[in-house]
Amino acid sequence: MSEQRARLLVVDDDADLRTTLPMILTGAGYRVRSAEDGFSALAQIRSETPDILISDLNMPGMSGFELLSVVRRRFPSIRVIAMSSAFSGHDVPVGVDAEEFHEKATGVPALLSLVERLAIPRSPQHRSMAARNSLTSPTAISSS
Repeated sequence: MSEQRARLLVVDDDADLRTTLPMILTGAGYRVRSAEDGFSALAQIRSETPDILISDLNMPGMSGFELLSVVRRRFPSIRVIAMSSAFSGHDVPVGVDAEEFHEKATGVPALLSLVERLAIPRSPQHRSMAARNSLTSPTAISSS
């Protein structure tokens, strides 16, 4: 495994989770920042683009649903893990634009496993296809 670990951005309105998760992920060797809502997350993304975004779905102001929609259109290279206690299971809920889903009640080891999976670098061909797909998706076209 390479020495340079993925850069993560954790977005959650719960202050305890926003403190605890970065401590755990930093201990696992990742560079981690946090934001309290979608607006703060976008400001942080503009200053330094993370490799992986971990976002709660239900937050005041700009929800995680809205944040993920913007991230997909504007920053297609960011890998996304959506998390929530309002949904159950391992599958990404319908309407959530993310590669992975983490049910908050399943614990940190499950989240670490998802982060490890997404931290594996994509091939250049996969990145260019993802960027091309984001430019031709109906949501990208309708927002232009």
